Amino acid sequence: MKSIKEILYGYFSKTAIIALVVTMSLGIIAPSLQAQQTIQKQEIPSDTSVSSAFQHTKKIRAGLLDIGYAEVGPSTGKPVILLHGWPYDIHSFEKSSELLASKGYRVLVPYLRGYGTTAFVSPKTVRNAQQSVVALDIIAFMDALKIDKAIIGGFDWGARTADIMAALWPERVSALVAVSGYLIGSPKANENPLPPNAELLWWYQYYFATERGYKGYKANTGAFNKLIWKTASPKWSFDEETYQRSAKAFDNPDHVDIVIHNYRWRLGLTPGEKQYDELEAKLAKSPDITVPTVTLEGDANGAAFPLPENYASKYKGKYVHHTLTGGIGHNLPQEAPREFADAIIEADSLSR
Repeated sequence: MKSIKEILYGYFSKTAIIALVVTMSLGIIAPSLQAQQTIQKQEIPSDTSVSSAFQHTKKIRAGLLDIGYAEVGPSTGKPVILLHGWPYDIHSFEKSSELLASKGYRVLVPYLRGYGTTAFVSPKTVRNAQQSVVALDIIAFMDALKIDKAIIGGFDWGARTADIMAALWPERVSALVAVSGYLIGSPKANENPLPPNAELLWWYQYYFATERGYKGYKANTGAFNKLIWKTASPKWSFDEETYQRSAKAFDNPDHVDIVIHNYRWRLGLTPGEKQYDELEAKLAKSPDITVPTVTLEGDANGAAFPLPENYASKYKGKYVHHTLTGGIGHNLPQEAPREFADAIIEADSLSR
């Protein structure tokens, strides 16, 4: 025989079920269920932060490449294209891009060939990294995005690329920011030996010239590049998370071949491609740059770099140079993001 407690429990359970069926059939939802349904229907807002833009890059077909890039700022803003170097990636510009976007600039930061999400369209394309080719990549990037003219800024390979664009295609560059200034060179010019203390700074260039160097870089890319970060920016205290965020870009399957070709080509140890000979001939003459320019240098740059007084005459347009103090090394945009952003704004003002 059931107890009174069991009878009451069964009664109220059946009553609750009947009530629920009735309310559902009449379209009456209990407040708690209504709230739950509302939550389920709400769309989760997309993350439009700068960090998300750099983590989840866009991609566009541009010439020989599918170029991965971060984009921040209003689409109607004045275009700014920022170019990284070796062994760095787009994250060198994350903070400065945020500052520029807040000022209304449209900032685009592409991965160079051999880095990050940038990939060759065809497996048959020569993994070539001579200087003119990298510049042509960025011209193709601008064409793909229908950008006629942009402010171009960069450091290391990126500064060389920006210099080349300004020298050969000044109509595409409204203003220029080049860390370490004028970096255009040629294999012929690089035949001239440097003083021993300067040659010492290029140790990795000679390492890469050997088969042992190729194998060593391929086997130890992450550790090798962290060493360069430390020696090129001896006073920059970056943490492991910061390095690993950029180190992912070195997992690109073409990275090692691109880096090795770049440094061997500079020394004349491996050829470029014939179709770029005319451009390289122009660059070998060290062409002047006429677009408005700001050059920057850090007071603690541990990498090889030319002295500002040795290249100032190459900039024939409006020109300003700043040497940043406070222990700023080779990765200047990441070490001094506000000063780099200010230089972009200053270069823009010189163009008006």
